Amino acid sequence: MAAPVPTGPGDDAPAVLDELSRNFSYWVPGAGNGSLSGAWYRRNQIHLFGVLLAILGNLVISISLNIQKYSHLQLAQQEHPKPYFRSTLWWGGALLMAVGETGNFAAYGVAPITLIAPLGCMSVAGSAIISVLFLKENLRASDLLGITLAFTGTYLLVNFAPNVTQAISARTVQYYFVGWQFLLYVILEILVFCILLYFHKRKRMTHIAVLLALVALLASVTTISVKAVSGMITFSMTDKMQLTYPIFYIMLIIMIASCVFQVKFLNQATKLYTTTTVVPVNHIFFTTSAIIAGIVFYQEFLGAAFLTVFIYVFGCFLSFLGVFLVTRNREKEHLQQPYIDFGNILGKQMLDKIQPDSNGLSYGTLPDGSDSTKSQSGEKKEA
Repeated sequence: MAAPVPTGPGDDAPAVLDELSRNFSYWVPGAGNGSLSGAWYRRNQIHLFGVLLAILGNLVISISLNIQKYSHLQLAQQEHPKPYFRSTLWWGGALLMAVGETGNFAAYGVAPITLIAPLGCMSVAGSAIISVLFLKENLRASDLLGITLAFTGTYLLVNFAPNVTQAISARTVQYYFVGWQFLLYVILEILVFCILLYFHKRKRMTHIAVLLALVALLASVTTISVKAVSGMITFSMTDKMQLTYPIFYIMLIIMIASCVFQVKFLNQATKLYTTTTVVPVNHIFFTTSAIIAGIVFYQEFLGAAFLTVFIYVFGCFLSFLGVFLVTRNREKEHLQQPYIDFGNILGKQMLDKIQPDSNGLSYGTLPDGSDSTKSQSGEKKEA
């Protein structure tokens, strides 16, 4: 593990810079550096542990979402359905979701943001697989292609994400917090956030791009604070206590506040748009903002080769495309027929359309009662 940043009262800026320079280790091409070699594995052990935590956490979240969905389906079949929060099955799903999010939180403490954030695609891919196995939903060709692309993108991300081993101490976070890169980034982010908020509140602009851009801007702050809090907790468990520094509680407050407002705007988006629209767009916006935050605040791509960056971006693109294909048109397949098609009854000939045009004036009405009177008079004549 990298040595901790000096914490004595007499620390000066050169000492901190010197410690930060020793706080990084970069991938260097050479013999035995293949992705399956023992040297690569030893060098990336801590990152692989973070990847494993993130993947398991996202899979647990997928299971929890399907359990909650199953509980809603069960409640909908009851004659007198009770509120969902009184369902034991629903609370079981909520508990599993908390466990999954805890795994993601721990992963940020031991691996770079640029490695953990894109792994959210595993939650979508896992949810598609679980829904087919347990909820008996249809498995489409686009689902198989999307899952394949998501797994391929994940493999590229794990292999070509920046190999930065960084011990997150309180002094490290303080140094980054007052760096000019982050201050400039925060100023630009606040400016863009205020402009979007003005159009949303004053101009009543509720386009999905506006709402999810607000979510993404808050998410970048969330990921920075989550990694800082998780990293300082990890550092406290493995080296020296960091929870006595004010910066820990500042980051904790930022994390909680940004999460609350992030959920608020995300709920507005889900009320106005379908899940199949919100999920892929939010995944792309969130992942992009988190990657930018990791690059700016924690300087995770510092010293990375161009080819490594290109393949990493390509892996992100594959994961984005996989999420889009898995969620595309999924809700439309669950729409039930609002009426019975009597044209499918054997031995019966359908003479007219069974369901009237919902856009017509005669939908659900008997205009002037002419149809009913004519049918009655016709019956009398035949008699």
